Amino acid sequence: MHLQALKKGLFRTFLLAALTTITTVAAGNYSEQPQVQVFIDRMVSEHNFDRDELVAVLGKAERREDILELMRKPAEKRLRWFEYRKIFLTQSRIDGGVTFWKENADLLKKASEAFGVDPQIIVAIIGVETRYGSNTGRHRVLDALATLGFDYPPRSEFFTNELEQYLILAREEDIDVLTTTGSYAGAMGYGQFIPSSYRNYAVDFDGDGKRDLWTNKADIIGSVANYFHVHGWTTGTLVATLANVEGDDFLTVLELGYKPNTVLDAMRHDGVTPRTPLPDELLAALIAFEQENGPEYWLGFNNFYVITRYNHSPLYAMAVYQLSEEIRDAYEASRHDND
Repeated sequence: MHLQALKKGLFRTFLLAALTTITTVAAGNYSEQPQVQVFIDRMVSEHNFDRDELVAVLGKAERREDILELMRKPAEKRLRWFEYRKIFLTQSRIDGGVTFWKENADLLKKASEAFGVDPQIIVAIIGVETRYGSNTGRHRVLDALATLGFDYPPRSEFFTNELEQYLILAREEDIDVLTTTGSYAGAMGYGQFIPSSYRNYAVDFDGDGKRDLWTNKADIIGSVANYFHVHGWTTGTLVATLANVEGDDFLTVLELGYKPNTVLDAMRHDGVTPRTPLPDELLAALIAFEQENGPEYWLGFNNFYVITRYNHSPLYAMAVYQLSEEIRDAYEASRHDND
């Protein structure tokens, strides 16, 4: 369907406003660059966007050097585990998780039952991503995606696709493309969904006809739960456990990555022993986390790998898991204290 035939909304309104007030930023007008012209051609031919309106809105996009710098040095790559952990495993983030859980207990219970995802994981994701919605990002999403799509060659294809998805999403959900903010990578809302994830996994959990990941707690909680459901979370099962290693053969298992790859019986032959008794046939991955006094070894199971589908860093997954455990314990203790 052509954009002009779609319902009136903020997306249409602000595109037309941009058309009448095009300005050229210091780094140059994105809409005039050859690769952007190719992008516009594709959006027009494949998705029935109006060319003039796309020229207008991309003419408003600004190249952001600070975004490029943040992309080059993400925390997951520059920090060791004991440094990274301190960012997220704080008392304030645990307390915030307990408060968020109490305030949204009914919704969390409903989402947990509907999607088969443990409530503490839903809470921990939102806590790690945005401190329960208190920091959903200060970068204009349009600038982030244009900058990374057209001025960051290592991941240009990925972010150009996300810009494509963002413009389609804005059309579908009446999102204001000129003012909406998010992370430096273009992630949005409480759960920091990138545009393709927003379109594919966000749900209208309260049935009001709109998927709102900024203000609607039902949609926010339901969408995080749905994301984990689609990626294979199994409620009530192990995420990770500490392991002991001996000899040198375990290094071969360590090199296989963080997707479960070896049954525990085979790992035992390579000098890997879980600190908790577990079935021999359980599939796991061996992962090293750097502590101040040397590496700490963990076994990651399917649910651990599912967390990495949200963010591909094992550091991130471990932070979410450990925070979720702390939040659950504190939440249950608070309920017991109130009895």
